[in-house]
Amino acid sequence: MTVNTEAPAAPAAMTRPPTPNGAKKQQWAGLWFVLPFAAFYALFLVWPTFLGLYYSFTDKSLTGRPASWVGLENWAEAFGDERAWAALGNTAEFTLYSTPPLVVLAIVFALLVNRARKLGWFLRMAFFAPFVVPVSVVTMIWIWIYQPDGGLLNHYLQLLGIQDAAAPTLWLQDKNTAMWSVVVTTVWWTMGFNFLLYLAALQTIDPNVYEAASIDGASWWRQLWHLTLPLLKRTTALVIVLQLIASLRIFDQMYLMTGGGPDRATEVAIHYIYISGFEGYRIGYASALSYVLFILILIISIFQFRLFSRKED
Repeated sequence: MTVNTEAPAAPAAMTRPPTPNGAKKQQWAGLWFVLPFAAFYALFLVWPTFLGLYYSFTDKSLTGRPASWVGLENWAEAFGDERAWAALGNTAEFTLYSTPPLVVLAIVFALLVNRARKLGWFLRMAFFAPFVVPVSVVTMIWIWIYQPDGGLLNHYLQLLGIQDAAAPTLWLQDKNTAMWSVVVTTVWWTMGFNFLLYLAALQTIDPNVYEAASIDGASWWRQLWHLTLPLLKRTTALVIVLQLIASLRIFDQMYLMTGGGPDRATEVAIHYIYISGFEGYRIGYASALSYVLFILILIISIFQFRLFSRKED
């Protein structure tokens, strides 16, 4: 009796080499699906980006006169413009005031909702709902709250005896309170996004980690400081970077609530760019200011990413 030691022949479909024509057809099919998005991306983002860079070296104006090349004059004027530096200082002040509460409160509320059982769905909706409201509606609500006469905030302060009815606080008309008023509005409006990021990160942590810590006798506070917060480092880094970029690009709330006042106390960088381009008709100079702000945001973002990556290493 003889035993056949040869391996069975492989099916023809398995031994057939891949056809290059089929691979090329699949590649072209993918490109056709991507092409509409790529076209809109190039038309509305890439092309305006390079066009704005070109305009920053010209005296382009909205008056319709032909633009001429001026070189670095707009850039030199931007670096020497005191009003531009004051607007950038207001932007930095807003960023300094708004970023810490938007990070800390998001963590606190995410921890609260993550431990909630019966009311978890309601709290998630309540904390995230303001984020989907348009900025025009948000500013209308808070302008009414900040009204000196008849506003909700002054009304309750007067009921508690904290404020005199004859001298109501001018929340949006006083240089000492206007910036803080917009910060409070922004925290209420945008905290829901950061809250959602932290809640998603908390739900990915393995519960066995906390069970092991509890067996070892670790209290809730020790688990928070030595387990939860270290495990949220990457989410915290992402939230801080996104929040810094969003705060440096602040415009809508300031423009709708204070208009840059009082006495330019809340005039931020993008608002001044808008004034230079669309009220002063100087598109070339506004383009130079825009790229100065873009370079600043890019430097801060790179610094933040490198800082957090070194900490992780």
